[in-house]
Amino acid sequence: MFAIVTDTSANLDCSLLQQRNIAAIPFTFFVGGQEQTCTDTAGFDGPAFYSAMRSGTQVKTSQVSPQQYIDLFSPMLAMGPEILFVGMSSGISGSYHSAEIAAQQLKEVFPDARIRLVDTLSASLGEGLLVLEAADCRDRGMTLDETADRLMAMRHRMAQVFTVEDLKYLRRTGRLSNVTALVGMMLNIKPLLKGDNEGKIVTFARTRGRRQSILGLAERYDALVRHPEQQVVGIAHADCPEDAETLASLLRAKHPPKEIMTVCYEPVTGSHVGPGTLALFFLGDEDVREKLR
Repeated sequence: MFAIVTDTSANLDCSLLQQRNIAAIPFTFFVGGQEQTCTDTAGFDGPAFYSAMRSGTQVKTSQVSPQQYIDLFSPMLAMGPEILFVGMSSGISGSYHSAEIAAQQLKEVFPDARIRLVDTLSASLGEGLLVLEAADCRDRGMTLDETADRLMAMRHRMAQVFTVEDLKYLRRTGRLSNVTALVGMMLNIKPLLKGDNEGKIVTFARTRGRRQSILGLAERYDALVRHPEQQVVGIAHADCPEDAETLASLLRAKHPPKEIMTVCYEPVTGSHVGPGTLALFFLGDEDVREKLR
């Protein structure tokens, strides 16, 4: 049986990770120059964190180093020869590349080791739902390669669409790829954003006001979701639980999914998208990211 490792960007509670026998490597962030980690999102005080950001507190983040992966993977490889790492999009973080470096170095120390890396091209529950799929595959007795190959195919079906309260956070951290598509927030224009085929964040539409942006997310879901009754749909919010519940109600109206998992954005990814962000993750066709318009 292979080990499954992810990172805290997957936005999964520590208790769930333990229950599913999944390890997570923590991202770090800095508030007021002090380094912090959030390994258990269930205990994360989202309202306080995002309220501080709204008041001007700046949060800085750092990518995971190759040595951190080596330190986590090495004891696992000493116990068993196979690891599946399911990580945050390489389009928005260099941490996945660090995992690639670590895997190459570890193969020199553990020549019989097999490490498969999956770049989810997503973050938050776009990543987390694929991590849980990996655990389901392992529980069904699928092999390391069968599971990794399944996730590599599924990642292109994962729609990642969201709206933000203010684009300044994505601009500040360089996570927004199509800078020319920025819109005037002072006119109450709310953008719709997505993860593209390379896992980068781009704007693709604009709406007038918050209510219309939430309706825009639901409309894309209704148009592009496939077999909702068979899937868990993810909603992530950065301290806007009422909007998350409004969105969940809209999803249940026409094409109710098997389950809706709602989480508050963990602090690292949340610091990049900013307070008030509302995101939706669901499975569609293989070209669903291109169809998001």
